[in-house]
Parts: sequence; structure tokens; C-alpha cells
Amino acid sequence: MTTSPVSDYTTEFSGKTALITGAASGIGLATARRLAAGGANVVIADYNAEGAEKAAAQLQEEGFSAAAVEVDVTRPESVEAAVTFAVDTFGGLDLAVNNAGIAGATAPTGAYDIDTYNRVVRTNLDGVFYSLRFELPVMEAAGKGGAIVNVASILGSVGFQGSPAYVAAKHGVVGLTKTAGAEYAAKGIRVNAVGPAFIDTPLLTLDKAAYDGLVALHPAGRLGTAEEVAELIAFLLSERASFISGSYHLMDGSYTAV
Repeated sequence: MTTSPVSDYTTEFSGKTALITGAASGIGLATARRLAAGGANVVIADYNAEGAEKAAAQLQEEGFSAAAVEVDVTRPESVEAAVTFAVDTFGGLDLAVNNAGIAGATAPTGAYDIDTYNRVVRTNLDGVFYSLRFELPVMEAAGKGGAIVNVASILGSVGFQGSPAYVAAKHGVVGLTKTAGAEYAAKGIRVNAVGPAFIDTPLLTLDKAAYDGLVALHPAGRLGTAEEVAELIAFLLSERASFISGSYHLMDGSYTAV
């Protein structure tokens, strides 16, 4: 069965509930706002409970349907509770964006701090697995299909000196996405990943020289914006992407093209 593209982006998510982790700022918040603008009920889930509440209140003031929940994606019971909160608050779970992540310190692999490595992998990879682990059964049980986007990185396809933990975790996210996408496609649940290049968000704290150095790595001559990533995520969650599943979509200003 084919599905006609939705042309009215202000109603394409009407009646749907979306859970977004790491949504108090940056890509997560931009995505929450984009989905809410499309009519979705959005659950702002973040380790920063105060930030999540503030973001949800801001969206509510803008006339959108939003709620906040604290989540620690490194703890499966916390992720399960966030999924349950979404279902209890809005009656179900149709969409999910597994975005929570941290950068971690930089150092060569042979000198990388083991505790830091474990913390980055627990957050960026295990956190995505725990999210899928509890989101997928809820969507499957509802029998209405669903769509999930995992936020990976360009570093899910290439290396980056000094960031072994982040690179390993993001490569893992791509593998999880392909596996879950294949497992659940026949059930109408689509799982995809996005691979943004360096995006100008609060996670990126650099001096001017380092910032300019990153810009120089992108043939487009600039860094991406959170809103640009949110548009790609919204597309992948929408019925416009109804035949896309188990795939990984780079958004990198040609960073990986050269």
C-alpha cells in the first residue's frame, strides 16, 4: 500500500505523541518545537529536569502541547519510566527521537580515561539501546506502527582523532538502527538514524580558533543549525518517509564527501 505525501506540515503529526530525549536544548529542543508545530504532543525528556520543565513551559506558552519528564538514559528503569510517562500523559507513543548524548573529553585512544570512555558509551550508545528497548514494545503492542529516529553523528561513519569513545558509540548507534529497522519494518515501525556534522549548539563549547577550525572542515563553509537537523528528523518521522527504514542519513555540509 502506498501513502500519499503530506503537504500540510502544520498537521502532519496531529494526534501523535512524540518522546524526545535530550530535549531541553539544542537539537532536541529544536526537534520538539518542529514536531509540536506539526501538531504532535511532545514529551521533553532530559537529565536536566529544570531545563526540561522550562522548555515544556515555553512550548506551552507558544500554544503547543508539551510535557516534561526527567530521564537518565544511562539507567534503564529511568528510560522505562519516561516512556510510561508519555503513554500515561498523552495516551500512547507514536514517535520517538533518541537524541540524548554527551561529547566527553578528548585524548588519544592510548591515553583515554577509562571512566570517561564508559560514561560516554553509557550515555550515547547504551542510552539509545535502552530507549529502543522500551519504545518498541509500546509501539508494537499498540498495533498502529510508529517511527523512531536515533541521533548519531557523522562520526558514526568516520573517525575523529581524540574522540574514541564518542566515535565508537555513534558507530554503535548506526548498527542498532540498522538492526532494529530490519526487525520492525514488517510491523510498520520505522527506525532510522541521522548523522549531523558539527552543529552550532550549546554542546559545542570552543574558543574562536577551534570553532573556525571546525568550520574549515565543512566544504559548506559553516556549521549546521539545530533547526536544519530538526527538519530532517521531522521528515523521517513523517509519512513522507513511509518507505525509509533501517537507514542512516548524513547531514554534514559535505564533510564526509572529501
